[in-house]
Amino acid sequence: MAKLSCVTWNIHRAKGQDGRVDPDRIVDAIGSAIVPLAPDVFALQEADGACRPHARIIDVERISELTGLDYIHDQPGLRWGPQSDGFLGTILFLHPELKRLHADVIDLPGHCHRGAISVETKVHGRECRIISTHLSLSQPLRILQMRVIGQYIRRRPQMQTLLLGDLNEWCPWRGLAFSRTVVGTALRGPSKATFPTGRPLLPLDRILTDAPGRVSAAFVIDHPDTNLASDHRPLHGDVDICEMGE
Repeated sequence: MAKLSCVTWNIHRAKGQDGRVDPDRIVDAIGSAIVPLAPDVFALQEADGACRPHARIIDVERISELTGLDYIHDQPGLRWGPQSDGFLGTILFLHPELKRLHADVIDLPGHCHRGAISVETKVHGRECRIISTHLSLSQPLRILQMRVIGQYIRRRPQMQTLLLGDLNEWCPWRGLAFSRTVVGTALRGPSKATFPTGRPLLPLDRILTDAPGRVSAAFVIDHPDTNLASDHRPLHGDVDICEMGE
């Protein structure tokens, strides 16, 4: 069994608790609060502009340098457009030792355009699919969006799936959208309150995986730099990556 250390953070387009938009502050907060955790997987949401052309906001090269992780949107097809760093604000960084086998972007339905990035990797000889996304505030739309992701998973080779990001599920349980009925595989993980930053009440950000894997050692990152820089707190979790049938 292998473990992946994962962090997900909605950076609110670099708008901090003081109302100031400061992309450099986001990068500095990553350096002080995230880098010491040495994540293997680091996902950002709301990390490009909200409207077309979804233009870049933050210095992804600097983040890659600080974390030692690879920025995976190195091909044009993995970004919204030439002015974007990610796909609809979702940006993913992975440890260089994670061998990339395949990558896609997934368009998700909804009035407010949403999307996901999926990367199939090999972790110490075990195959694992990593999907990062930012789902709708509407539960019916979340169910539709996860159904689309489930259909995508169904078309791809069978392997453990890890889902992380701002999933906008406020319920303390995992939520119908992540059930086997909707997705075709049951996604599970701890529920930790990450929003709003000042006094977290809602577990909007999640790290989930399906069997035979599990998420352990999950905690919300409480650091003055990240607390000031965004309206969400980052979430950390360790994910066990297992061979199918273990």
